[in-house]
Amino acid sequence: MATMFDVSQQELVEKAKEELKKIKDIQPPSWAPFVRTGLHKERTPSQDDWWYMRAASVLRVIVLKGPIGVSKLRKRYGGKKDRGVRPGRFRIASGNIIRKILQQLDKAGLTKQAEIGVHKGRIITPAGQKLLDKAATELVKQKPKPEPKKEAKKEEKPKPETEVKQDIKKQDNKEDNKSSKKEEAKEDKPAAGKNPKDNKNG
Repeated sequence: MATMFDVSQQELVEKAKEELKKIKDIQPPSWAPFVRTGLHKERTPSQDDWWYMRAASVLRVIVLKGPIGVSKLRKRYGGKKDRGVRPGRFRIASGNIIRKILQQLDKAGLTKQAEIGVHKGRIITPAGQKLLDKAATELVKQKPKPEPKKEAKKEEKPKPETEVKQDIKKQDNKEDNKSSKKEEAKEDKPAAGKNPKDNKNG
């Protein structure tokens, strides 16, 4: 089975969102279509199912950073507020939205409260981990297997006429040089049956 780390995290959240829609305990409240997700946002979310998207994202963050609480999640989902001509400032996200999502995830059995050392907050349960791994496995199955790359044969381009003529000239020059060297070597050799000393004395 594939894990959540084997796939794209954006695709994982999208797939986990669809799985969360099947759980009755996770439902957007009546005021969800009319609220902003933080002070840094100017408008309400454009997606109709943004509540499930945020819940899936929170579930993923709990796996990575758990145990984690509302205050740290508010900072994680915060952003810079546009203040016009004045410099932008960071604003944390809505705590009510995150708190309600955590309560719903606890009720669905996907997360639970725990304390590890000095850290306390929500951690993932086996059911929550199973949901994410199932989503990752389905994503892996949906991806087509990469086909083996075929080595393309390099087609030799015909040489232009000018290059062909140059190659012929080079070969002719090499043959002329070889024949001239052979003739010089023959002239340097003494004639057969004659002693070179006789030539000196004569």
